[in-house]
Amino acid sequence: MTTSAELRESFLEYFEQRGHERVASSPLIPANDPTLLFTNAGMVQFKEVFLGRERRGYNRAVSSQRCVRAGGKHNDLENVGYTARHHTFFEMLGNFSFGDYFKREAIQFAWDYLTGVLKLPPERLWVTVFTDDQEAADIWLNELKVDPQRFSRCGAKDNFWSMGDTGPCGPCSEIFYDHGPEIPGGPPGSPDEDGDRYVEIWNLVFMQYNRNAEGKLTPLPHPSVDTGMGLERLAAVMQGVHSNYDIDLFRNLIAAAAEVTGCSDLSDKSLRVIADHIRATAFLIVDGVTPGNEGRGYVLRRIMRRAIRHGYRLGCSEPFFHRLVASLVAEMGAAYPELPVSRAHVERVIRLEEERFAETLDHGMRILDEAIAGLSDGVIPGETVFKLYDTYGFPTDLTADIARERGLALDIKGFDSAMAEQKERARAASQFGATQSLEIQIQGETDFCGYDRLQEEATVVAIYKDGESCDLLEAGEEGLVILDVSPFYGESGGQVGDCGWLTTETARFEVVDTQKKGDGVLVHVGQVSEGQLAVGDRVDACVDADRRSATALNHSATHLLHAALREVLGDHVQQKGSLVEADRLRFDFSHFEPVSREQLLVIERLVNQEIRANHMVETRIMSLSDAKASGAMALFGEKYADQVRVLRMGDFSTELCGGTHVKAVGDIGLFKILSETGIAAGVRRIEGVTGATALDWVEADEDRLLGLAGMLKGSREDVEERVAQLMDKARRLEKDLEQLKAKLASSAGQDLAAQAVEVEGIRVLSARLDGADPKSLRTTMDQLKDKLGSAVVVLATESDGKVSLVAGVTKDLTDRVKAGDLIREVAQKVGGKGGGRPDMAQAGGSDPAGIPAALELVSGWVAGRLSA
Repeated sequence: MTTSAELRESFLEYFEQRGHERVASSPLIPANDPTLLFTNAGMVQFKEVFLGRERRGYNRAVSSQRCVRAGGKHNDLENVGYTARHHTFFEMLGNFSFGDYFKREAIQFAWDYLTGVLKLPPERLWVTVFTDDQEAADIWLNELKVDPQRFSRCGAKDNFWSMGDTGPCGPCSEIFYDHGPEIPGGPPGSPDEDGDRYVEIWNLVFMQYNRNAEGKLTPLPHPSVDTGMGLERLAAVMQGVHSNYDIDLFRNLIAAAAEVTGCSDLSDKSLRVIADHIRATAFLIVDGVTPGNEGRGYVLRRIMRRAIRHGYRLGCSEPFFHRLVASLVAEMGAAYPELPVSRAHVERVIRLEEERFAETLDHGMRILDEAIAGLSDGVIPGETVFKLYDTYGFPTDLTADIARERGLALDIKGFDSAMAEQKERARAASQFGATQSLEIQIQGETDFCGYDRLQEEATVVAIYKDGESCDLLEAGEEGLVILDVSPFYGESGGQVGDCGWLTTETARFEVVDTQKKGDGVLVHVGQVSEGQLAVGDRVDACVDADRRSATALNHSATHLLHAALREVLGDHVQQKGSLVEADRLRFDFSHFEPVSREQLLVIERLVNQEIRANHMVETRIMSLSDAKASGAMALFGEKYADQVRVLRMGDFSTELCGGTHVKAVGDIGLFKILSETGIAAGVRRIEGVTGATALDWVEADEDRLLGLAGMLKGSREDVEERVAQLMDKARRLEKDLEQLKAKLASSAGQDLAAQAVEVEGIRVLSARLDGADPKSLRTTMDQLKDKLGSAVVVLATESDGKVSLVAGVTKDLTDRVKAGDLIREVAQKVGGKGGGRPDMAQAGGSDPAGIPAALELVSGWVAGRLSA
């Protein structure tokens, strides 16, 4: 048997021997391509090459690309477990030509590899071409002598590929494997082509044309080739099985899933789901995605929770999913070395998500089971689907998966309606008004000179007031000013915009913010404080140097902080956002748990160590590919220009960044972490200060410490010891006070027993016990129940305008009188509410004046219950 690993290597080696550069799989998060949620094909990492925007050192390539199709336009998630070939994660084998060979060589390579290397019988293969592609048809039929009876022409829907509505496109040629007449289904192009007999294994795309906005096709000067073959499908063919889940790779993962879940039936579809989902989960985490509530993080959460629910379906209520990472490493670690390196991190992230979901899974399933039990039409109501989504973290496709198992449907319209109502409520509750969108009618971009100087002569090219273009601003008027050249940095990359002044001989415009619009137009926001400013005026543009300098200190510190976080916490740390102001910095990053105090100290020391090293800050402009090759960090999903600015601080930090920075790292002076908190699932935030602000913070902290030492009549060195002594003393006093209150309440309770009245043969007592706290109130109530025998007791107390109530019913009466019902009635009289068990209940209230009325109704209420 040819294993999956052997097939992968065989394919790569075949094309490598034929002049192709072996290129490693790119991450599942497409770099520099915000149009895609995930890498879903082998050609994604070569997209810029095909478009002619990037050049590589080779014109032939081969790769085994890891892909995910579980969100956005390409989503196979709901089919996983129900079909033989759908996956959330798969590997795509591909060979590529960038203006080198074309149809003849691509077709010959494919046929030779399948029939020559893998020895697949030609009579089991079926070939298709695009209807109008006579060139490809001639190569297949006349040169390779493919049987015309196993050949068909198909239309554009199946056999014409395009990168988008415009741009490179061209015909395809597909190769199918015939699983035999015992499997239902017809050949490609026939009415029953959707059956499972003929399975596509290889698609050869010939990028031959460029399509313009009118749909006109013109030949490309350098036609290219992009091919894709699913490794899992090929392995099924070579291993003589019909389902991808029966290949060696999946058999081992399914066996591991059966072991950790305790399932003995290896054919159970839940094991297929779990085996598929551990691959997508692990590789997404390796590539920097963490479970969350939006975007890629939410897709990952959906995949993980679907797998966890299938484990629950198999009777596994304990965390199990993370235990499959070891088996996945054994299967795929050799091909993807980043997987074993990140194993511990992946296991921790999965375990945390399992524990988080376990808190609501059982309760959510009970809610769903109750809703299903009451169905009359086989449709789960939209309100229930929304409640599961909103309250219990059940993605709708997870609920749909459960419904599908039970032959039910979802009320999607009802769900959408409930979701729309929630969004409307959120909008209504928002305290933020809508901001006006300004359309800047300026072509090109402002010439930014602020890296080199903070003052520049410039010309006013446009002015906007109240969202409209105008010719001038008078004194006192607010507006937006655009210059031909500017030293002002426009807010971007987390760095706030510059402030400063635009001045003429007679006018002064106070710049309070600078924004970047469109393709790079810098918009100076502010107010005319003197004279008037008009379009065409020559101005002296001057940036607030102190503010810019303080901002630069914080921005440079975020780069050092990012590097230190990765060194201490691991390479999974990725920047998730930042805010760099003059007085502080904020840095958001991916991490699965709170950063410990000890880790924060190490991180802080690392940053300050680099500051003391005082390396010069180097900036270079280079191509994006060269920047990445140099080790510069780029943010996943960010779109960068062909030429990028690379910022280097010694050997510690190298990142792509367009912001303003210090000239030498030592200029930062001092870095101090102020706080570390979680802001979303898998995202943490650190706030810090630098320079003089950090020194001010340290001095203020020192003053506070000395002040405390003085209050404690000690030195700063023994503050901790003195505070510990005070806390210990306070705890002892609190304990003594509680005991004293309990004794007083008990003594008062003995006197209260005589106030009980007889109602229908039982003792009823309702009384006020001032000076008691809620705990001693409960203790006294228990003592009175013991003393009175068969009894109902209600006690009240008041402290600082707040009312506490407790009700007790002896065990022999709880079938007729329930403490919870009684306390709810009593609490209404004091403006409160409460509840509890049949034998004991508590309540609080805000109206002490109502205590007499509340206690007075007890006997009558009990009498009514006893006679009912």
